[in-house]
Amino acid sequence: MADHDLCVTRVPIFQGLTRREQIEVAGFARPMAVAKGETVYAPGQPVSHLLVMHGGRLKISHVAANGQEQILRMAGVGDVVGERAFLTGHRPDHFAVALEDSRMCVFDHNDLSALLRDYPDVGRRMLRTLSDRLASVERLLAAVTSSDVTTRVAAYLLDLPAGGRDGVPVVRLPMAKKDVAAYLGTTPESLSRSLAVLAADGVIELRGRRDIAVLDAEALDRAAVPA
Repeated sequence: MADHDLCVTRVPIFQGLTRREQIEVAGFARPMAVAKGETVYAPGQPVSHLLVMHGGRLKISHVAANGQEQILRMAGVGDVVGERAFLTGHRPDHFAVALEDSRMCVFDHNDLSALLRDYPDVGRRMLRTLSDRLASVERLLAAVTSSDVTTRVAAYLLDLPAGGRDGVPVVRLPMAKKDVAAYLGTTPESLSRSLAVLAADGVIELRGRRDIAVLDAEALDRAAVPA
């Protein structure tokens, strides 16, 4: 089995394991493939499991009583979805929908005890991942409560996974700007203005429609703090 075929190698909570242990952990998983537009799970369904993204993208969202959709996050290759349901055995309270043809590995809650008994480091890393995600949510929440759109945009950019070359981090917007704007509680026009302000200040550089180079991470971090 090649590394690129073993989805657990892509996820931080499994990267502390040896190659042999990763193969054994992969034995707990079952593969799943979904087509673009397909609902992977919906609120209330009996699907207490963890999804490890191997290819494609999922949109995680909540639908309010008035029918308005609130995007919670996007999940791409290497991300995990459904940690709460996996750990507690509770049914999900949100939707997971494929934005493109996607592949994933699925770990069922019923296997959790055996998995954590044999590989306790997985549990510690899972808690660390949840802690990091909570810190991210708290920072974004603090920014969203600010009336300054640039603060919200800066906090959002800081929490996107970075790639890039030559020592310059590059983040990619995981969805269209209109959806990013809706996620941040603003308009596409205000989002574009805030990105332009950060670019004019030399904090970021816009590269195409979705790629953004972070030229000054410290300045971006300062911009993410509400005044």
